[in-house]
Amino acid sequence: MSIQGNTNVDLTNATWRSSGESAGDSVQVALLADGHVGLRNGKDPDGPVLVFTPAEWAAFTAGVHDGEFDRPK
Repeated sequence: MSIQGNTNVDLTNATWRSSGESAGDSVQVALLADGHVGLRNGKDPDGPVLVFTPAEWAAFTAGVHDGEFDRPK
């Protein structure tokens, strides 16, 4: 798989993880080489994979921790 800057990311040996509550029916995450992170649909494991750089993943997780993606009350 090619991502920004033509960096190749090999997903062959990726270990995909789901939340224990909805294994297989949720978004799955894999920690990849060089700090990249892959995301895929657990219902479609052979489908497309989104690959994030370490900086993109750090920005996303920081937003989650800060409540940036919480639903309005």
